[in-house]
Amino acid sequence: MWIFFSVLLVIVAALVIFFKLPFSKTKSEFNNLIGYKTTAAPKYSDVFTEEDIKDLPSPVQKYFRYCGYLGKPKMSYMKATFSDVDFKMSESRTVKIDYTQYNFVEKPERFALISSSLFGIPFEGFDSYGDGTGSMVGRLAKIITLFDQRGKSMDKACLVTILAESLIVPNAALQDYIIWETIDDTHARAVISYYGISADGIFTFDENGKWLSFKTSDRVATDMNGNERQAEWSAIISDYKDNNGILQPAVLQSIWHYPEGDSIYFNENKVGVSIEYY
Repeated sequence: MWIFFSVLLVIVAALVIFFKLPFSKTKSEFNNLIGYKTTAAPKYSDVFTEEDIKDLPSPVQKYFRYCGYLGKPKMSYMKATFSDVDFKMSESRTVKIDYTQYNFVEKPERFALISSSLFGIPFEGFDSYGDGTGSMVGRLAKIITLFDQRGKSMDKACLVTILAESLIVPNAALQDYIIWETIDDTHARAVISYYGISADGIFTFDENGKWLSFKTSDRVATDMNGNERQAEWSAIISDYKDNNGILQPAVLQSIWHYPEGDSIYFNENKVGVSIEYY
């Protein structure tokens, strides 16, 4: 019996050491890709002007002015960082995650790294949209793939997520792959098209131009088992803070609107986000 417990103790010790090692396949893939993308991203030398926004719907123009982007340098990409944010993996399980994402301007591309743990075991995720292909990979214990979701619905979901976040990295909102349409003084519709895929949604603002939300029907809710469910999806934006002369939303939340009720699956605890432009 003592041999069994000795072997078990050695295995447990080895696992603890392995989990604490800095190596991570997921982080390595993410960091290598981001290193390449940020190095290759074009640099913009001009600033936002009234001429840039003159053809946008009135509430979108007001947003640029309200946030103070006019006269500020145009960005090539954005880095957004969340720490200890609530993420609902299912209706019965919510975990705390660290979430780091990069959104690029020249082409609609978005990459995000998730770091967390399940039952004390490291859990990592890699959300990716590049070259028109979206994917979401989750790994347990650094090497065990829990899910690897891909396909046309994932491609479209990733593309519309980039649209939803385009006003957070507003140089993206000026690119040719996004077309804006006026609805009224506080609403605008936008369509994003790339690699033969299109998606759209409605942006809502207040009368001063403060952006409040984005809503679309072009995302499919996919659970950890790959089961898909059609539902409307919203991004809620709030708690604007000054960052070097620019008003940026500090709280971003994601909500599924199911027939049985709304589900805030990302950031129910309203953790603030750090946004950096490059």
